[in-house]
Amino acid sequence: MGRTMIAAAAVVVAVGGHAAAHEWPTRPITLIVPFAAGGGIDVSARIQAQRMGELLGQSIVIENVGAAAGMAGGARIAKAAPDGYTLLIGNTGTHAFNQSLYKKPLYDAATDFEPVGLVSESPRILIARKDLPADNLTQFIAYLKANEKTAQFGSAGVGSGTHLPCVLFNLAIGANITHIPYRGEGPVTQDLIGGRIDYLCSTIQNGAPQAKQGTVKAIAVMAEKRVPIIPDVATTGEQGLPGVEASVWNAFFLPKGTPEPIVRKLNKAMSDTLDDPTIRARLEELGLEIVAPERRAPEYLAKYLPAEIERWAKPIRAAGISAD
Repeated sequence: MGRTMIAAAAVVVAVGGHAAAHEWPTRPITLIVPFAAGGGIDVSARIQAQRMGELLGQSIVIENVGAAAGMAGGARIAKAAPDGYTLLIGNTGTHAFNQSLYKKPLYDAATDFEPVGLVSESPRILIARKDLPADNLTQFIAYLKANEKTAQFGSAGVGSGTHLPCVLFNLAIGANITHIPYRGEGPVTQDLIGGRIDYLCSTIQNGAPQAKQGTVKAIAVMAEKRVPIIPDVATTGEQGLPGVEASVWNAFFLPKGTPEPIVRKLNKAMSDTLDDPTIRARLEELGLEIVAPERRAPEYLAKYLPAEIERWAKPIRAAGISAD
């Protein structure tokens, strides 16, 4: 009798949970952006949130939680109630880099979240000071090999999305180049323009316009294919260095245990938003590449994430980098 009552209670809870998921959302959703307001991921998140909210029939409110290299915002989601009302936009930094950069990351990126879907990718572009005597990747590599002891590359900080792609590149060509970390991409770009460092693996949003203006020299796009924002610049693979791709991706995550119907409903709103011509155009103007529909499913992100964690762990371990 007791077992029957327990089983019946379990069925009631399950049915009730499914009904709640079916009705979701009935109130505003909070989208955690794990970086400061005004940055690239914040701007793209706001563009998507507005349209996703319209499709879901509830507003999506942005909350910036920028600390600990994005881990503070990620930890907030990892510990949140799995009811679909708290959402995270994460990226390569928050869910791949940090897992190896820190001895004790604030969460396990592969197991502490419910993947919703991959959104976009933003390739890095290898740019050099405008007077550096190299016009393509072959010449650039030759220059670094000849000037290995004096050459310097900059980044927006240790473990950042402009640091690790250059580490990947340096390891691939077998060069030990001095790293100069800065506090943000703005300051390091200014020093590159001023000729005080030799190169930078810049975000495409920042590097492409500078290259077009002639303040820096574009060497290669670190992606599998050329990008529309600067189509004349060949990729690393096209220039004889395949496998050195460094596109930073963005994706949505919910707390672990969020009911599947909520995950599916949110994923559909996300995908429909990305297929909206107006939204797509605005995101592409930011230098983002929208991922193909087959790469947006929760199942794809669930498999993609562990592979990305391991892919970036290799250069981090090989270079002995730590952010602790």
